[in-house]
Amino acid sequence: MARNACPVNFTDAPCPDPIRLNPSNPHSPHTDALWIADRDGLDAWLAHVNGLLAVDTEFMRTNTYYARLALIQLAHAGRYALVDPLALHPGQSLSRMDERDAPTWIMHSPSEDLEVLAPLLPHGPGNLFDTQLAAAFVGMGLGTSYRTLVETFCGVFLDKGETRSNWMQRPLTDSQLEYATLDVVYLHAIHENLQQQLIERDRMTWFQADCERLKQRTGDRASDEQPQRSLRGASSWPRERQALLRRVLLWREATARELDQPRPWLLQDAQIMSLAEDIPGSTSALAERTRGQRALRGPQRKTLLDVLHQPVTDQEMQATAPIPAALDSTGKRALNAMKQDVNRLAEQLDLPPGLLAARKMLEEYIATWTWPDALQGWRHDLLHEQLSAHLPG
Repeated sequence: MARNACPVNFTDAPCPDPIRLNPSNPHSPHTDALWIADRDGLDAWLAHVNGLLAVDTEFMRTNTYYARLALIQLAHAGRYALVDPLALHPGQSLSRMDERDAPTWIMHSPSEDLEVLAPLLPHGPGNLFDTQLAAAFVGMGLGTSYRTLVETFCGVFLDKGETRSNWMQRPLTDSQLEYATLDVVYLHAIHENLQQQLIERDRMTWFQADCERLKQRTGDRASDEQPQRSLRGASSWPRERQALLRRVLLWREATARELDQPRPWLLQDAQIMSLAEDIPGSTSALAERTRGQRALRGPQRKTLLDVLHQPVTDQEMQATAPIPAALDSTGKRALNAMKQDVNRLAEQLDLPPGLLAARKMLEEYIATWTWPDALQGWRHDLLHEQLSAHLPG
């Protein structure tokens, strides 16, 4: 395949030339790119945006609870911009642009990007086009990388050497600038190809519904009120002990946010289960059993000990959803039957089975007899009647 030539079986959407660094300006990886570090410059660049806007971000979250936004990459009509959120607060400009023109944001696998942008845009962009999700809807499989889409549609092989570099440093290196810009350069061509295929396959309505759901999940992102449900090892515990487990997990979440520290730096899941099952009698005993937890210091240990020793109330037990047990033989048979139905329908629709209904959702349905929120909408219409027939009764 000729470099930069779109495959003949796809649309004729133009594929941009590779980015060339501009040696005269270390903050410009392309002659048309701008390094934007002030609001006036961002407003001026966004003033010309309409229709489609390619967006990506770079961020760091190694040592913190909240991800640190380090860079916003934008592309529109052959223009590229690298916005420095360490030098300006871009939220007002982005919100004003989105309210004015409501462009469609083309992004690739944007769940983490939307999360890190949530303080700037709590409800996400007005319109979203997720190229990874679109690729799944047109038969390219789950989790297709941006690199693969660029190679497939534009015949360009991208180097991912800067994936784990330090994006908080200033100035960024030429290699980082090039890498960051390339993450948006090809999104328009990818969008045009995928959109045509979505229309041809009559999948646009389903795809748009999933993009909207993705935006809503990000906008509604709050603490999981039932975090104990993921710790299946405690499914046989008495209800009172499960309520205590939930209490400690919620304390860890709130404290991690307050301290802006990763959850495991306070307590590992296994430690929480151990403490809830066998409550230490003193601060020194708690310190011994949590040695090495870098964010769990004296004040946090004291509070944690109080959390562990407070009596569990009836109200807490009523508010605690039971932890689903591992499926028994009857449940496993139901799961296998549901998977067969999902696989059969997925083959008919030329969709990945995991896009139609993930195994985790099927297990949840069998364990709770409650149709999962993730399977509402068009999935409910397709699957509910078939899958409900397999519930063990």
